[in-house]
Amino acid sequence: MNGLEYLINNFKQFPILIKIVWILSGILFIIIINLLIYLKFLRGYLRNKENIFAKLQSEYESELINYLYASQEEEDPTKLIIVEKMKTCIKDKFNREIFLTVLSKLKNDISGEMAESIEHLYVKSGLIDYSLAKLKSNKWDVKAAGIKELALFEIKNVYSEISKYKDYPKQEVRNEVQLYFVNLFQFKGLDFLNDLKTPISEWNQIQLLEILQKFEDQEITDISHWLKSKNNSVVIFALKLAKIYNQFQVINILLELLAHENKDIRVEAIEVLNYFQTNEAKQILKNNFLNRSTDEQIAFFNMLGGIVEKNDEDFILKNVYHENFEIKTLALKLLKIINIDRFKMLSRSLSDVENQTIFNFLEKN
Repeated sequence: MNGLEYLINNFKQFPILIKIVWILSGILFIIIINLLIYLKFLRGYLRNKENIFAKLQSEYESELINYLYASQEEEDPTKLIIVEKMKTCIKDKFNREIFLTVLSKLKNDISGEMAESIEHLYVKSGLIDYSLAKLKSNKWDVKAAGIKELALFEIKNVYSEISKYKDYPKQEVRNEVQLYFVNLFQFKGLDFLNDLKTPISEWNQIQLLEILQKFEDQEITDISHWLKSKNNSVVIFALKLAKIYNQFQVINILLELLAHENKDIRVEAIEVLNYFQTNEAKQILKNNFLNRSTDEQIAFFNMLGGIVEKNDEDFILKNVYHENFEIKTLALKLLKIINIDRFKMLSRSLSDVENQTIFNFLEKN
């Protein structure tokens, strides 16, 4: 009996549980060996791919620099050769992504005539066709990438095509559409707000405002119709525009928004009216103060800080014992401003620790 037969016979004599353990151990051992072989292959493949990427990236960067520093004439032989070479290279997806990466980096780093040359190369090389093709993809991330590329290389003549996606279900796609509009058309690009049905994310509102503030010579368009929009996010964005660009002409609409059904809009409207120091808002808010949310009440007391008058004392006194700590503190602070004697008298009559702590702090500040 040879060794293998001996092992087999011994194995047959093992209890069933031991047999299962040995079989599973053998299967696991084979899986581990295969995984190690695969990982080694994958590591080599990725290293090789990185080397190819770095080599092509360096080559494309060199070609693009030659293109940029060639004659400004579009028919320059050097430019024509490079364009033809790029047309061939980008037919391969891997090469295309490398070329697009290099081109995008250059576009972000330069400006003026060189930036325009990069934009022309993007069109002439045929990269624009691949970006446009991405718009038709069923994958939202590919669609968003296509829109982002068209915005980066300032392709304005696809406005109507991009507009189709302004209410796209996926927010990331809508974000790129909105950035496309404002990056390329500044305030005019905000026309997409006119009939927007989907919300604008808070993050994208910040980005849009940052972009707009780069264009100091632009004249802001009329925002009144956006303040009346049925889309709450459009109203909130318009309120931010009103504050940043000092749109005093919409104060009457802001006063109307104090009765808006959405609490966030009411709070934002109070803050903008506070910024404009609008006295007309004070009586409106005082009349129904108790019916308003805590956020609105806090916003109103912050507003009072800039427009408080002696005749506001009775209203302030009603709120020096408010259940909300912040409102209570703001009320006492305003009382100190308009009637220091009453403030000190009230301070001496207190017995609870919390209110006494607030008074001690306000007396020193």
